[in-house]
Amino acid sequence: MRRRSIIGTSLAAVVAMGLAACGSGGDDSGASKTIHVTLANHVWTENLKKALPEFEKQTGLKVEINQLGEDQLSDQYNVKLNAGSSDLDVMMYRPLQEGKLFAKNKYLADLSDQVKSGKDWDYSDFQSGPVEATTYEGKTVGVPIITEQEVLYYRKDLLAKAGLSAPPKTLDELKAAAAKVKATTPGVAGFVARTGKSPAVTQFSSFLYSFGGDFVDGSGKATVNSDAAKQAYAYYGGLIKDSGPANVSTDMSWPDAMAIFTQGKAAFYTEANSLYKNATDPAKSKVSDTVGFAPFPAGPAGSKPYNIPSWALGVNEASKNQSNAWKFIEWATGKEQTLAQQKAGVPSARTSVWADPQGTENYPKDLVEAIKASTQGGVAHDRPVVVKVGQAREIVGQPIVDAITGKDPAAAADTANDAFQKFLDDEAK
Repeated sequence: MRRRSIIGTSLAAVVAMGLAACGSGGDDSGASKTIHVTLANHVWTENLKKALPEFEKQTGLKVEINQLGEDQLSDQYNVKLNAGSSDLDVMMYRPLQEGKLFAKNKYLADLSDQVKSGKDWDYSDFQSGPVEATTYEGKTVGVPIITEQEVLYYRKDLLAKAGLSAPPKTLDELKAAAAKVKATTPGVAGFVARTGKSPAVTQFSSFLYSFGGDFVDGSGKATVNSDAAKQAYAYYGGLIKDSGPANVSTDMSWPDAMAIFTQGKAAFYTEANSLYKNATDPAKSKVSDTVGFAPFPAGPAGSKPYNIPSWALGVNEASKNQSNAWKFIEWATGKEQTLAQQKAGVPSARTSVWADPQGTENYPKDLVEAIKASTQGGVAHDRPVVVKVGQAREIVGQPIVDAITGKDPAAAADTANDAFQKFLDDEAK
């Protein structure tokens, strides 16, 4: 899934910092003072490039950045990693999109020793969800750099008009509040969210977890037809069918759902926090001055939104410059550089920057509280953790569409579970 980052673009000056000695690892027989780093087009990358001269000055190393769009990035990785190319040292990758594929194929170097080597760098400062998502079979294969959590966007004015004093804290309250707004405010939906069967999976996941379900169980068996999953499909689809926009489309991704919300046509919207400036920027939103944020509402199993790393840094296993590659990652993900990124609007995986007033001063206060709540019990994945992610999303997303269009969500879940189990069995061969 492609998510555009619509967050801050400036970076505060980075304070000079000493680099802890990196641990040994990998084949450095061809070590070079030039580190080849491949990064995605992202505000994080732009911020980092501005601070890069400081790293080069401190270390005497030179960094060559190859910056690409997501499609081009995937194409290059596909070609170079399959060929075992060593001219790629550091990789910016999506842990939940290609992480399992990369780790399973041994494209990512084991960084377990390196992340434990520096007390100043402090691996324990990273949130548990993003750390879990960048770990494979007990080995650290990446360091999270950008995170996302699902939160509730809402309209303060519409709540007041409907006689509601606070945003809903539970899914039952959300359902009742959405119905009340739709009934009392003509032309405005009570709730909007993604509806396309693949795009909706990530945001549906928080509903699934909060009902007590997941895509697979502890043994890796498909569970999208568990009682909890069936309840979650029925709830999500029913909420959109009953309280969503009139004649709602079933192929909406986030730009479509966000547009409905920012044009003033919906009261509630669940979405990734990283997209919040679309709702609060007056240039993008007609309702910017009335938008509020709240933690994801609790279901029968509590409030269990995802807390994931949308991007991470890893080291190419075939690189012959792994020690210097780690020096770059250690600097780029260190506390000072991370705080600078956080101040520029890039949500971080480090706990310390969310506790630092400097790290949160540029975010809406209620959004900061919602994010902090999300990191407490957040789930480390927002889609099935598989190699062929796109195919899996199409399968588990079908019951969402069926529920929205009024079909039996329980029957749809049974059909999807059979297909998903076959998919899992085939992938395990």
